[in-house]
Amino acid sequence: MTLRLALTPGEPSGVGPDLLIQTVQQQQDVEIVAFADANMLAKRAELLGLPLKILPFDKTQTPTPTAAGTVTVAEVSLTETAVPGQLNLNNAPYVLKTLDAAIAACQSGACQGMVTGPVQKSIINDAGISFSGHTEYLAEKTSTATVVMMLATTELRVALATTHLPLRDVADEITAELLGNVINVLHQDLTTKFNIAAPRILVCGLNPHSGEGGHLGREEIEIIEPVLDQFREQGLDIIGPLPADTLFTAKHLQTADAVLAMYHDQGLPVLKYQGFGKATNITLGLPIVRTSVDHGTALDLAGTGAADNGSLIAAIQVASHMAQQMAQKMALQSTTTNAGAL
Repeated sequence: MTLRLALTPGEPSGVGPDLLIQTVQQQQDVEIVAFADANMLAKRAELLGLPLKILPFDKTQTPTPTAAGTVTVAEVSLTETAVPGQLNLNNAPYVLKTLDAAIAACQSGACQGMVTGPVQKSIINDAGISFSGHTEYLAEKTSTATVVMMLATTELRVALATTHLPLRDVADEITAELLGNVINVLHQDLTTKFNIAAPRILVCGLNPHSGEGGHLGREEIEIIEPVLDQFREQGLDIIGPLPADTLFTAKHLQTADAVLAMYHDQGLPVLKYQGFGKATNITLGLPIVRTSVDHGTALDLAGTGAADNGSLIAAIQVASHMAQQMAQKMALQSTTTNAGAL
């Protein structure tokens, strides 16, 4: 069965539309449905000097692989014409409308996964709309209590206990309840969406040297280690808390399926150094599959043809893999249930 993925290009004045157009110049194994303004995509393709045939989205049709130079579009109209490189407050609501439409398509089953392009958080907030990021927005729209941000390359997966917080607030956010929920989601999705039977998860300490036995902070002793002990008693393969400055070495990573970092800039600089431009941002815990690029809107590159679409290609591939794993699990569960009813 061919999968159908919803794709939101993100900020219309950024490189998101360029990346989509560049990517569909090659045939895709899945059907890409862009939730976007068709006229904007056509104009951007013309500016880039690339062919683009736009087909209307019909969710009643059987998904077919996206042919080279073709994209299916579920129309979401811009408020005003998007100019590459120039942010427009009046187009901020458009970005959220594309997300809402793509989420609805995944929830209804019309699409089997969602891939998001980069958004400009500042312009959305400047327009008077509270928006801290895709991860938090998707959690709210799908009524999901706990979601986990994880970035991945082909060699490394890094999940975050906290995401977009000021550093001074991180320690207060690290609670036993939060860590328990995050580890549950991480372990569950590594099992069901990545088909890893018994994931090995390495956990960073919060403080330098994991608190140095309490001399540099007691969060490891009082919060993190007791939570990890509970999971180990349940049979989970959890290692830590380990000092973050030595955890990210080959000795530890060669046997790990994922790393759990306590905050954004503890884990992501390492991953992005290792694979920036080829990494995928994944939201775990959602009832739908969602992946994204690992970079921002790059306004200075919009419309130039100089943007690298490697991360978008990776995001599509990972979303397809996750959706396939979920479909296989559901089919197996259905078969088991039906067999039990006989």
